[in-house]
Amino acid sequence: MRVSVVITLVAALLALAAVLLVGQALLQPDLPLITAAGFSTETITPNADGDGDVAEFSYTLTSNAQVTLAFEAQDGTVYYFRQDEPRTPGEKRVLFSGVVDGFTLDGETVSGQVLRRLIPNGSYTWRLTATDTASGETMEQSGTLVIADGESQLPEIISFTVSPDVFTPNQDGIADRTQINVYLPKAAELAVYLEGPDGQQIYVPERDEGRALGEPGRHLFDYDGGIDLGVQPPPDGTYTVVAVAQDDEGQRVQQTATLLVQGGGDPQAEIAPQASGADVAFAVVPYEERYFTSADVQGDLVALPDDPQDLGFSSITMPVGDLLVFRLTVENYGSVPIRTSGPGPGTVYEQDQVWGAMGVYEESGAWRVGLNCSTSTRDFPWRWAVGTPENLQAVVDEVSGKTYYYLMPGTQSVVWGAVRMTNLIEARNPQQCWAGLIHEDVEVSVRNARVGARDIELIPQSGE
Repeated sequence: MRVSVVITLVAALLALAAVLLVGQALLQPDLPLITAAGFSTETITPNADGDGDVAEFSYTLTSNAQVTLAFEAQDGTVYYFRQDEPRTPGEKRVLFSGVVDGFTLDGETVSGQVLRRLIPNGSYTWRLTATDTASGETMEQSGTLVIADGESQLPEIISFTVSPDVFTPNQDGIADRTQINVYLPKAAELAVYLEGPDGQQIYVPERDEGRALGEPGRHLFDYDGGIDLGVQPPPDGTYTVVAVAQDDEGQRVQQTATLLVQGGGDPQAEIAPQASGADVAFAVVPYEERYFTSADVQGDLVALPDDPQDLGFSSITMPVGDLLVFRLTVENYGSVPIRTSGPGPGTVYEQDQVWGAMGVYEESGAWRVGLNCSTSTRDFPWRWAVGTPENLQAVVDEVSGKTYYYLMPGTQSVVWGAVRMTNLIEARNPQQCWAGLIHEDVEVSVRNARVGARDIELIPQSGE
């Protein structure tokens, strides 16, 4: 009896399941992959006048599918709006402005790569094709759409230059910046960026030259790698410079070029203390005519002071007309070389001379040691290179053929020089003199702006 009851219950459950399956099939039969597809209007006029520029395309999928929406012109040319893109089940809506994947016309030459473009005016057969991801079943629906009064001029980039194309963002004044020039014949939204090997995009701001963003004409993008803002530049390597222009219709054109970044980094240097502990050692040396130096005369260099008694911290009393000699050490503690320029250590200045009197002038990006005094008529009028050829590295620039000198990372250099103190100003006697480390046209950093200040008192020469 018990067996019969169990069998009866099982049979009843199977019968109920069969009834439910049949009922579900009757109530919800298998649906096609695409249940509805179509445009909201039969004609669009994509000219960015705000009237009839776009149409809404809607469709419904019943399964996961790869979807393609294509437009076939009357001559058989096919244009793609979406191609083999994955979509999930449900209703989908998208606005269509006549812009499809980029193409060029027969015999046409376009400045740049066309990424997106408005299809020509005409009547098109649109086809929505969906392929079921699981079963491989494919279904298509189609209809017609007319494109009229389209604004077809492309936002071409007819001029695109990157100069220099080898870029060393390290504030040495040599190829520290690169300029990207773009010319637009048509108003368009314009973006310029660097793309690295890892796909990261670094956008470059447009330089303000009085031209509105995106208006026709020449546009300049000036890139320093961020170094002027104290930001580490992008890692050394080869980058693609990309310029993209997109007009109001959604047409998009791009140009690309290659930029090599090398030797980039934030330069770091300082005046390091002497072995005695003094930041700057001063000494007094009698003047001799053989020391006189100018742009036309190369005088003798003053000897490097090495007497320990000259390395103290006391004030200095010296006769008018003698040499105030200094000695200090510059350390490059950064990761990139620092460039320097003359005159070399040991050069002697008259008090009324400035570095230009030696035939050398301020150079953007060059590092120099400077000496300043309370009576100086300008900041750091007396300047010297941060090393001698023996402890600097010579680098020949391949573009200009010039030789530049660098203090390499992790190295130190002793710098010394002298000023003949000839101007006794009673109101400022004694006066203070101090050293500084100058990165020309960049900065005199606060911690290197007033180093080793000492009181210097001038007295008449004996017998005067």
